[in-house]
Amino acid sequence: MDKFAFVIHPITIEDVTRKFPVAKRLPQFVVERALRLLPPFKVSDITGVKASGNEIAGEFIACPLTSGQLLGLPGEVTLQKIIHSVKLAEKNGARIVGLGALTSVVGDAGITVAKNVGVPVTTGNSYTVYTALEGTRKAAQLMNMEWSKANIVILGATGSIGSVCAQFIARENRYLTLVARQQSKLEGLANKLLYEYGVAVKITSNIREAIRKADIIIAVTSSLDAVVHPEDLKPGSIVCDVARPRDVSYRVALERNDVLVIEGGVVDVPGDPDFHFNFGFPRGKAYACMAETMILTLEKKFVCFSLGREMTIEQVEEMGRLAGKHGFKLSGFRSFERALTMEEISSIQDNARRAQLKLTV
Repeated sequence: MDKFAFVIHPITIEDVTRKFPVAKRLPQFVVERALRLLPPFKVSDITGVKASGNEIAGEFIACPLTSGQLLGLPGEVTLQKIIHSVKLAEKNGARIVGLGALTSVVGDAGITVAKNVGVPVTTGNSYTVYTALEGTRKAAQLMNMEWSKANIVILGATGSIGSVCAQFIARENRYLTLVARQQSKLEGLANKLLYEYGVAVKITSNIREAIRKADIIIAVTSSLDAVVHPEDLKPGSIVCDVARPRDVSYRVALERNDVLVIEGGVVDVPGDPDFHFNFGFPRGKAYACMAETMILTLEKKFVCFSLGREMTIEQVEEMGRLAGKHGFKLSGFRSFERALTMEEISSIQDNARRAQLKLTV
C-alpha cells in the first residue's frame, strides 16, 4: 500500500495547550522555547482513503512551531524544522509529503525543503486554488451575483495562490483589484495580466479601501492577524477565506448577517477516511491542500508538484482533473468552522437585500 504524509503545525499557542494541557500552566515564552527544542513527531495515522480500486495510507507529522514562530524566527531555524519533519515522514515510509499551512509558505514555498530531502514534496496549493475558485463561483451563483461583472478583490495577490487566482479570474472578469504589500510585485503581476489577458487591473496596498468596494473577496494573505473586518464589507458581498491563520475577523460572523463568508478549499475525501486526529472537520472532509497529497499518491505520481511562488494555470487544471478522476469533490459550504445550510444562505440574501435598500433610501 502506497503511503503519504502531511506536515501540520499548531496555528496558535492554544492548539499546543489543547494537545498538552500541562502547557496551560506555563508562560507563553516558556512553551514557545520548549517547542523550538521539541523534534518533529508523528501525530496520527490516516486510514481508509480509497479510490479507483486503490487504497492508500498516511500520517500526520507535526512540525512543532506555531504560526508566529514560523513567521518570526530566523529562516534557517524554521526551514531546518520543516526539513526534519519531512525526513521523519520519509523515514516512516512516505513516498510523497505535503506541506500544510505556513510550512508551505515560509522561505521559498517548499523549494529548499525539496532539495534537502529524499522524497517528493508538494504544498497542495494547486488543488487549493482549484477548489477556492470553484467554491467562490458557486457562492456567487447562490447570491445571484454575475461573476463576470463582479468587482473582485484578491488579498495577498502576489503570493503563489493569489497570483495564479488572479490569472484565472483575469480570463473571465475585467473588474479585478490586486492587494499586496510590495508595490513592485503588484506592478509586475498587473503587467503580466495586461500582456497575457488584455486586462488592466487595479493595484493597491490599502486593504480597507479595496474591501469597501468589493463584491467578492478572495483572501490568501499570510498575515497572523485578521485583515477583513465587519465595518468594511458591503452588504451582500462574498468572502472566500483561504488563509490559515484566517484573514476574516470572527467579528464578521457576529456582526454581519448580510455577508457570505466561506472557507476555501474544503473537500470530501473518497472511501471511508479516518484521520484519527480532530482538525475541526466532520469525518471524511479535509483541506484541499491535504487532499492534493492523497490525489498524487492515488495517481502514483510521486513528483514535486506545487512548489515555489510561480504556479501555472496548467498545474491547477491538471490537479482539478485528477481530483475528479479519483472522486474528490468540493464539500458543502463551511463558514467559521461549521457547515452552512441553504436556509442560512437564503437568510443572508434577504438580510443583504434589506441592507442595500436602506443604503439607497
